[in-house]
Amino acid sequence: MTVRPPLEPAQGGVRLFVRATPRASRNAVQGVAEGADGRQQVKIAVTAVPEDGKANAAIIELLAKAWRIPKSSIGVVAGGTDRSKILFVAGETEALMPRLSDWLGGL
Repeated sequence: MTVRPPLEPAQGGVRLFVRATPRASRNAVQGVAEGADGRQQVKIAVTAVPEDGKANAAIIELLAKAWRIPKSSIGVVAGGTDRSKILFVAGETEALMPRLSDWLGGL
């Protein structure tokens, strides 16, 4: 079976597949794991509760800080109320893919 990475190019940016853990003891990127659909997902734990988009906002803030990009560049495009989410990182795909791939390699 082919491994599907948690990162894929998209028009105008990159899609990142995430598995969220709200109400954690601390905010952290916990690595990469395979999801139920066979796609790899970045595991992210946040202390925020999963109410009114607070956990989503915490995930976006954590990633924006790690990548040193504006929070406004990142949005949830699928799974807003699920633990499995798809985030869209807006920007130049050719510049983002290697940068985020390197970041993933360091997890």
